[in-house]
Amino acid sequence: MSHQNEITGTLDWSQELEELAQRAAYATQMGGAAAVERHHAAGRLTVRERIGNLTDADSFQEVGKLTGQGHYEQGVLTGVTPAPYVMGLAAIDGRSVAVGGEDFTIRGGSSWSGDRKKGGQGGFVEELALQYRIPLVNLIDGAGGSVTSQKKRGHTVFPGVYGFETSVALMGTVPVVSAVLGTAAGGPAGRAILSHWSVMVQNTSHIFAAGPPVVERSLGQKITKEELGGPKTAVDQAGLVDNVAIDEAQCFEMIRRYLSYMPSNVWELPPMLAGTDPIGRREEELASIVPRDRRKPYNMRKLIGLIVDTGSVFEIQPSFGKAVITSLARLNGKVVGIVANNPMVYGGAMDMKAARKQTHFIELCDTFHIPLIFLVDVPGFMVGKDAEMAGTLREGMRSVYVSLQATVPMVTVVIRKCYGMAGMATTDKNGIGLKLAWPSAEWGSLPIEGGVAAAFRREIAEAADPKMRERELENELRALSSPMRTAEAFGVEDVIDPRDTRGYLCRFIDAAQLRLKTSLGPKLRGGVRP
Repeated sequence: MSHQNEITGTLDWSQELEELAQRAAYATQMGGAAAVERHHAAGRLTVRERIGNLTDADSFQEVGKLTGQGHYEQGVLTGVTPAPYVMGLAAIDGRSVAVGGEDFTIRGGSSWSGDRKKGGQGGFVEELALQYRIPLVNLIDGAGGSVTSQKKRGHTVFPGVYGFETSVALMGTVPVVSAVLGTAAGGPAGRAILSHWSVMVQNTSHIFAAGPPVVERSLGQKITKEELGGPKTAVDQAGLVDNVAIDEAQCFEMIRRYLSYMPSNVWELPPMLAGTDPIGRREEELASIVPRDRRKPYNMRKLIGLIVDTGSVFEIQPSFGKAVITSLARLNGKVVGIVANNPMVYGGAMDMKAARKQTHFIELCDTFHIPLIFLVDVPGFMVGKDAEMAGTLREGMRSVYVSLQATVPMVTVVIRKCYGMAGMATTDKNGIGLKLAWPSAEWGSLPIEGGVAAAFRREIAEAADPKMRERELENELRALSSPMRTAEAFGVEDVIDPRDTRGYLCRFIDAAQLRLKTSLGPKLRGGVRP
């Protein structure tokens, strides 16, 4: 309805504009002052505060701000209950992102259905990321659907009406980040899993398929939210979520840092920085970091830090699958993915969790054109009854499978041990196959100790002194296992001084950029994982 301006006498839209401003004001009030106060008292920010703290100042362009349930008296608007989801377009470090999250102050962030969904699987925010080919950041704080919606609707909804089709499509095209900032169950929990990297907050975040009331009703188990889906369960044990932040401020900083390694989509290269750390930097400590005693561990994280650009390491899943270390880092300003065995856990042997972690990381780097550096010290797959019952062999072969399918440039650096099928997962089969070794390196089908015991069992048993004969055989074979002998046959491309590792890697990663630039786009992976 138009309104006549009292000063000019002309018709204008001031009445409608006033209503528009009022509706926007209702939206920013969210669930009301009391609900917001309770949310703050629980140590959590509101979704609008989260978006403001995460994104560049004044960059958020909200979409769907007026969505909600209007309240009227005799046709006059008296208030609006906003939809419990806030989303739109924003920028992080100057790059466009799609961002959205549940508003827990309104019905606990439970799902809301209008003519079109704002967030969640298949919602506008996912379509924005997919169609514009920009990263998606999910700020998750809701439990999804509720049985109360059945009463309101008068019928139940068949699963998959709003499916994960768009969520799955996003996984092959743009970076997807999920931050679990409260309780995530049902659909929101599923979206947290369908992401390239995820993070939760200590003491305030939980994630599970269904919460304690459902578990108790179904199984008779009384369990707390923390026990069921807190960080110790979800991150350390299950690996559902990758990293943990001490508070929401650190969480947002981690999201910004993670995205700084990622391209906006698979049609771009990862962001490059000007190299400020000299390529030729030689760290003397590398010459002695590996003990001469093959049974003694060393600090692989320290080793990584001495090789890559100073301060550039961003570790993913540090508390899960600890036998392998997976990190994003930079070499001469270019993004690389580091896969390093951890001799401090199981002597570096690959267990089920480490294999699963390595598999995901290889796929992440391959998808976003990030070259892989393998720092190898792996005696093989973890063995024994527990390892077999955990399905270590299958998970290990999955890691071999994805490494053989990956087309991103790879460089293998054998620090100490590289044995068996686990060692096979660290080599480049679709590129130049560059394999480097330190003088401390050794490799083969089996470590000499176990291999001798198996291959020469009868000879050892029949010897006058079986233990002495076993040691003699081990010493004979160890003399043949020098990496220098393999280098003579060009079976390994170079044996290098450990202090030269950084310079060698930087030059090859620099050269690989032309290859990466001419092979952009989605990665098509055929077949079925084993």
